[in-house]
Amino acid sequence: MHRNKIIAMSATIILGLGSLLAVPSAYAESLQDMKDKKITIQEKRTDVQTNINETETKIKNLQSQQLTVEEQLDQLEKNMTANANKIIEKTAEINKTNAEIESLKAEIVVLKDRIAKRNELLKERAVSYQEGGGNLNYLEVLLGASSFSEFIDRVSAVATIVEADQDIIKQHEQDKKSLEEAQSAVEKKKSDLEKMLAELTNIKQQLQVQKNQQEVLLAELHKQKEHAEHDIVGFEEEAANLKAQETAVAQAIQLEQKRLADMEAARKKAAAEKAAAAAAAKKKQAAISSSGSGSGSSSGSSSSSSSNAAVSAPAVSSGTFNRPSAGYVSSGFGGRWGKSHNGIDIAASGTVPVVATADGVVIRAYTSSSYGNVVMVSHSINGQTFTSLYAHLNSMSVSAGQVVSKGQQVGYMGNTGHSYGQHLHFELHKGAWNAAKSNAVNPLNYLSM
Repeated sequence: MHRNKIIAMSATIILGLGSLLAVPSAYAESLQDMKDKKITIQEKRTDVQTNINETETKIKNLQSQQLTVEEQLDQLEKNMTANANKIIEKTAEINKTNAEIESLKAEIVVLKDRIAKRNELLKERAVSYQEGGGNLNYLEVLLGASSFSEFIDRVSAVATIVEADQDIIKQHEQDKKSLEEAQSAVEKKKSDLEKMLAELTNIKQQLQVQKNQQEVLLAELHKQKEHAEHDIVGFEEEAANLKAQETAVAQAIQLEQKRLADMEAARKKAAAEKAAAAAAAKKKQAAISSSGSGSGSSSGSSSSSSSNAAVSAPAVSSGTFNRPSAGYVSSGFGGRWGKSHNGIDIAASGTVPVVATADGVVIRAYTSSSYGNVVMVSHSINGQTFTSLYAHLNSMSVSAGQVVSKGQQVGYMGNTGHSYGQHLHFELHKGAWNAAKSNAVNPLNYLSM
């Protein structure tokens, strides 16, 4: 129903009946009430926009945290790789040291055999020295020389033997010292390597714990971001609906102002016509009185009629709310599949028209990922705002801002959006629609089925 048609209908009914019910019940409330409602909607839009801004900030913070965690994970991966390479390196060094130890063990066996032989030689020299009286034995060797030349030769030989004995003792002490130092060095090296390997293994475990913690944190951040993105979609949809409601109320205010202006103009016109008629009657009566005779008769009748266009199906009921479509209730209001079902489902086959449940203004007619083709209508019933919603439509017959009458077709039943089989998902909200569906009521408590 177009705006001009509404105004024309209002003027006709006002002139004919002088009734305040000249417009649909969507405009029955006072102009001030509608202005108050517009202010309320604007305040809600401000709140929703604040929620959108806060959620967008939250998403940005979560994205920043995700980036930080991902960078930390990347660094942890690099540290773990470097640590693993060090473990391989130290393990190789330990294996090399073990090989050195095995080689040293073989050298130690040879060295021990050499020391043992030297010990035997020294023992023999000691026995000879003890039995011969030590230096006296060498003295006898020297005095037994038959000539000075032989004496010199014997002195040189004795000196060589004594020097050799001293060299054996020194080598023996040096070999023993080298053996002890080699054993100590290789054992320390192996101990240090094993200690370093243990530290690297401990670091590996700590890095793995940190990685696991960061992965858990990253998964939680992803989950929070998904929730925030889901919330912002709901907020944006609610903001769009509030904007549409504000537009609808603004239109209603304009129509109401026009209606009141037309009423005032009609009242003034009727008053003028009544005054003119009274003046004419008085003048006529005066003329009759002066002539003493006269006859007159007057009769008049006025009638006006209006009729609403009939809708194909379902028929318009006498109740406050009309049945929105033919079919049977396939799913009720309340809990379903572990979630809350905030409306009822009416199923039917074939080409099934869907009609407005009451007089109102179309808030939105659009396509949603979940609702599919969906129409939302705002109604004002005895000063109380209701919002009706018609989802999964095959097609829509109305547009945002359009005034609709009770029983007027808004579309056809379909299977669009998140739907399984042709049906109408119908919601009724006592107040405005919101993403949380906090105003949803059971339609079966209000419908004339």
